[in-house]
Parts: sequence; structure tokens; C-alpha cells
Amino acid sequence: MISVLLGLGNVGKRYIDTRHNVGFMVIDKLYDHFSVSPESAEEFDYAVYKPESDRLILAKPTRYMNNSGFAADVLLKQNNVTATEMLVIFDDFNLPLGKIRIRQSGSDGGHNGLASVIEKLETDNFPRLRLGIGPLPEDSDSSEFVLSKFSDDEVETKNKMIEIAFEAVLFILERGLEEAMSKYNSNPA
Repeated sequence: MISVLLGLGNVGKRYIDTRHNVGFMVIDKLYDHFSVSPESAEEFDYAVYKPESDRLILAKPTRYMNNSGFAADVLLKQNNVTATEMLVIFDDFNLPLGKIRIRQSGSDGGHNGLASVIEKLETDNFPRLRLGIGPLPEDSDSSEFVLSKFSDDEVETKNKMIEIAFEAVLFILERGLEEAMSKYNSNPA
């Protein structure tokens, strides 16, 4: 069962609406859906939603993308949660814009934020929701690309992807990862 939702991104006005912050965008939509407001901690901004008997922690690391593992580690330890109970939500330029993929585990795929989480937790055995922001244009710097804003032509596709990712998270919480992978990994955004 998932009890922590960790969206990856960068804090600060400079990074709002950038490709690297789609994980934050999904968490923000979940804050609104559950009518919770984030509180600040040293490592992360977070909100706790308490349905009838369980609780759900929604968090955004505040130490920037490449240090996301510190927030993940603190969240899990403070709340006595295992890595397999945390869903990490993040951008992926290896997926076309608008596509999403749910996985139960795996490598970092070259994503520095995910690499930080894997390194700090000393495992890659945790579920993740990848949000397509690609493809990376030929001869472009990946750092510049992920920190760029979406073009006017891309905004509608990005917004639709965020909505589908939001729905996928709710589906995961209700029905589990297996069913979610079957439903969302085969459907285009």
C-alpha cells in the first residue's frame, strides 16, 4: 500500500512551470484534491491527508532535484515507512511528452533526482510514476532542456498529462500498482 507520494522538482520561482517540475505539479493537484495545505520542514514541504484509518503523506523535496534522496530518507524514517510504500513522481525526457509510465522498481534511467533517491535509500525497489517531457532535442544539453519551460504548443499536452498522472495516482491508491500499470501504461496521454 502506498502511504507516501513524493513529487520531484526544484523549489523557487525560477523553476515554476519547467519540465523538471512536473512531479511537483502532480503533488500540487493532489494537495488541491485532498484539500490539504503543505507545511514546511527542513528537507521537504509536505501535507498529510488522513482518510478514515490510514494516512497519506504528499511531499515535495526542498533541497533541489539532485538532493531529493535526503527528503525521501527523512520522510521514510520519520514515518516508519518502507521504500516500497513510497511512490516517486518525476519527469523523464526518455518518454515522449504526454506519456506516463508506472513501474514497481528499476534504475534511475539517467535522472539525477531519482539517482539521489536510490543512492540515499540504498535501493531501487520502490514504485515510480514517470512523466514524459521528451524527446530531448538533438544536440541539446539535457540540463538546459529539463530546466526549460514548455512551449505554447506543448502546454495543452503537458496539462493533459498532469491530469492523467493525477488520475493514475488516485487509481494506484484505490486499486494498487498492478492494475494501474495495466490500465495506464498501455494508454497514450
